Amino acid sequence: MKTLGVYTKDFSLYHDVIKVLKKRKLAYVLLSSPVRIPKRIGVILTSKKESLEVRSRKTVAIEACDSIDHAVDLALQKLTGKEMYSKVFIGIDPGERPGIAIVGDEILLQKIQVDSPEKVVYSVKRLLKLYPSKEAYIRIGHGSIIMRNRIINSLIPLKIPIEIVDETSTTPSQQMGRYQRDREAAASIALLSGGKVQTNLPLEPTRGAIKNVQKQSRQLTEGKYTISEKKALQVLRGKVSLMEAIENERSKGKPKCL
Repeated sequence: MKTLGVYTKDFSLYHDVIKVLKKRKLAYVLLSSPVRIPKRIGVILTSKKESLEVRSRKTVAIEACDSIDHAVDLALQKLTGKEMYSKVFIGIDPGERPGIAIVGDEILLQKIQVDSPEKVVYSVKRLLKLYPSKEAYIRIGHGSIIMRNRIINSLIPLKIPIEIVDETSTTPSQQMGRYQRDREAAASIALLSGGKVQTNLPLEPTRGAIKNVQKQSRQLTEGKYTISEKKALQVLRGKVSLMEAIENERSKGKPKCL
């Protein structure tokens, strides 16, 4: 398979690109010349200005993309040489920082993680645009019920079939870091079938879920603060982040432990 190439004399841009490629554990080759390009290089990441120097049709101008991650995604898509997939399945591991994976025609195309349930819909839209297909399906794990339902409700307007799957067998090894586990779980979820979702789902947290968020607030503040049940409920419903709720508690001036 062809490899990504990186060519730029802009040190700041170079540093940012390499950081993303290393974080995503992607193979790449640093190019010292825009002319002498090895045959194994399939797509070149470069600046908009320097792309004019590169004697290759397959380049991605980084500044022309929304972000470096977006530029890398586009480069990887060009690397496959495939313009249309028959079927793509997007797997989602729900949680505070959901994992997302996309499988196209039985090939794992990408695994990512986003910062909150509300950001899932934007990533899904981007992936569907990046990997166009004749048929698309979304599959989400059955755990983290409130987070899961928040994600599903945000995805329903896309009018893409959504399935809730049993993710019991998808839990990766605990030896992996949390970031990697969530992405691996999402990739496994994408390959499972489940029950179809027809309409918006309720956002009614259980007593246990509320207590769990309060417990997390204590852990994050080393036992100094516990957010109220009302604030925990707002966190579960996506009204405020957990850190915002903790800062609100801090602003009251008194530690509160339940």
